[in-house]
Amino acid sequence: MKRRAFATNSALTSLGFFGLQRFIMACSNPAPTKNLKSKYGALVEDKKGLLNLPKQFSYKIISRRGDKMDDGFYVPGLADGMATFQGPNGTIVVVRNHEVSPRDIKNGAFGKKMELLKKLPKESFYDFGRGVAPCLGGTTTMVYDPVRKKVKHQYLSLVGTIRNCAGGPTPWNSWISCEENTNKADNILEKDHGYNFEVPALTDGGITFPKPIKSMGRFNHEAVCVDPRTGIVYQTEDRSNSLIYRYIPKTYGDLASGGKLQALAIKDQLSADTRNWDRGEEDRFETGNKYDVRWIDLDEIDAPDDDLRYRGHEKGAAVFARGEGMWFGNGEVFFACTNGGREGLGQIFRYSPSLHEGTAKENNNPATLELFIESNDSELLESCDNVTVASNGDLVICEDKSVPKIVGVTPAGEIYHLAKNIGYRSEFAGAVFSPDGRTLFVNIQGPGITLAIEGPWS
Repeated sequence: MKRRAFATNSALTSLGFFGLQRFIMACSNPAPTKNLKSKYGALVEDKKGLLNLPKQFSYKIISRRGDKMDDGFYVPGLADGMATFQGPNGTIVVVRNHEVSPRDIKNGAFGKKMELLKKLPKESFYDFGRGVAPCLGGTTTMVYDPVRKKVKHQYLSLVGTIRNCAGGPTPWNSWISCEENTNKADNILEKDHGYNFEVPALTDGGITFPKPIKSMGRFNHEAVCVDPRTGIVYQTEDRSNSLIYRYIPKTYGDLASGGKLQALAIKDQLSADTRNWDRGEEDRFETGNKYDVRWIDLDEIDAPDDDLRYRGHEKGAAVFARGEGMWFGNGEVFFACTNGGREGLGQIFRYSPSLHEGTAKENNNPATLELFIESNDSELLESCDNVTVASNGDLVICEDKSVPKIVGVTPAGEIYHLAKNIGYRSEFAGAVFSPDGRTLFVNIQGPGITLAIEGPWS
């Protein structure tokens, strides 16, 4: 195992984080400096009682649970992961997950008494629940006009899945929606769950035929990201003893055609524990150290006993604490582990792919994994969930707690709070920038609202 000391210039290759060493030191120190100053200034109390933002920023609610959509259905609740794509005539296509379970009628798209269910043929659902409890998770798609600051069109684009939590965009203009659920077919459910589904980013595509990508594995999926150079997909798993997965498709851009599923391991370590829970100094994963990576082939990936992570551990795969948000930026992968770290407040890892990623040559020039951030101060950062990257190089992090913040890290290494939810005791979810980087879209999950935040990002 190679352990290289962190130096400031190691951050130069990723997102322009020139001063990130100061941030890492603050997070890993038992008594970090609480310096929340930023170029944007302090958060201003919102007179409407919803969202505190810096002075030059503004927000607008653009979509709410229960709004009537253009296809006649209602906007579902529990909005979660999102992605944006460039649409025609300057519009922005936003694909949005909904983390809805069967029988959660109030958060479904079909009305208070499911009266709109008859408008859809059974074949539109991945799982119709034998007509007793249709699965109500899925995605909606919005077409947003950034000039008029309003949604022009929105419709149901995937239905019949369970608890679509996060996912990720692809370079070929689609969204991978992930089921955070591993229920099996029974006397109610017609099919097994725990899969990914691909949804094209179309301005008016209607409901996508719900075909699970089984070759990407069956487990408690959370998020994915795609390396546009190789087409390889990286995946997180929301479990306290989760794996990080890599899917190498046979054909670039065609995930459903099959491929190889693997789990991340640390070279020269068997089942390395990255969580840092109750671990001594010698065994602890330290911020700033880079660890060479190897990948382990997985078999029986449909995992009828939901034991894929256990079999991965037995083969030597590394253990992670609740892998959640994941994003690919400037040639690297960032992913969040919500309750990792000595204080259980969260970690963010950085994975740097090999120049020969996914080939036999990668063993001679391996990828590296770095514990990028580990928070020991809840006021600084707690329960990191979705992550994304601003066009100016800032890392933007959603918190998953009762009074959450959106936390940023500047290229100069300053830590700041970009937003604070004062209106609802509910997490932020799905933060993502428009293709031009001018608008940040984010959900407040509990009330089921989607906001567009504008400000001087550059």
